Amino acid sequence: MRADQRPAHERLPVVASLLALGSGVVWSMGIVTARKATHTDAFQYLIWRSIGVIAVIEMIGFVRGQTGRTLIAWRSGRVMAAANLGIFLASIAFVYAVKTTTPANAAFLSSLTPLVAMVFATFLGERLTRSTVIALAIGVAGLVVTVFGDLSAGNMKGNIAAFASSVGFALYATCVRTDRRRDWSPVLAGYCALMVVACSIITMANGRSLVPPAADVAYAIFHGAVLIVVGTLMFNAAAKEVPTVPMTVFTQTEMAFAPLWGILLLDLHPKGWTIVGGAIIFSAVVGKAAFDSTHGARQRFVAVPDVPLL
Repeated sequence: MRADQRPAHERLPVVASLLALGSGVVWSMGIVTARKATHTDAFQYLIWRSIGVIAVIEMIGFVRGQTGRTLIAWRSGRVMAAANLGIFLASIAFVYAVKTTTPANAAFLSSLTPLVAMVFATFLGERLTRSTVIALAIGVAGLVVTVFGDLSAGNMKGNIAAFASSVGFALYATCVRTDRRRDWSPVLAGYCALMVVACSIITMANGRSLVPPAADVAYAIFHGAVLIVVGTLMFNAAAKEVPTVPMTVFTQTEMAFAPLWGILLLDLHPKGWTIVGGAIIFSAVVGKAAFDSTHGARQRFVAVPDVPLL
């Protein structure tokens, strides 16, 4: 077969695709712990969630004989630093968006991550396949169905913050794709260290305590030490085999499953259109995973050019 007659579809490994899908599901469980922590605001919660992440990552590093993971995250070059800042921006911007605009608006704009990732993916030499475009179109349609009735209630600053969240996560996803063999786990501790500092300053400026009730601290630490760490390690493992845009599409399962945990564990019943929209989104991400895992020839991944991302 001639080079110009290659199949248009891109085959993705089944296990890596399932890991990508699963990372979103694990992350989505954070809605339960966050809702259960009823006596903390978002910034207090983020402080202790971040402490949980740092503790586990440093413990893993100690077992492996690689201590000081938090410092490594900020001393390992510009791409690692960009990954730190990307995921920090995604987390802190989404918190601000939720506090200043409707949850629907925040979810809609932050879920533009796959579209932003298309731009960043060009720096990796990755091409956009037809199946990705179709999955994106279906996913956006599901988001529109979910939030259509709430768009008029938004706040512009919050909307900008939500979009910044999508930019941050797309940057993180792209950085992880630049080196398939690199250990990106220090990013977790790196961005969380910055999060602890930033949220502590905000909390004290708001006149609130840095130490909320013990039960809320426990929920936050579990969220960070288990849900965030496990989900992100799954994401990183999958990112070594799956290109940037499909990765960010797959992890939209986080948005699809969050309402499910609300129904089953928190007795929070969303509107009918929310369920319909979530079903459409889930069909898009699962359909994308199934299609690319079973059709066509797998492409070679192209390394990122030596261009600073900061």
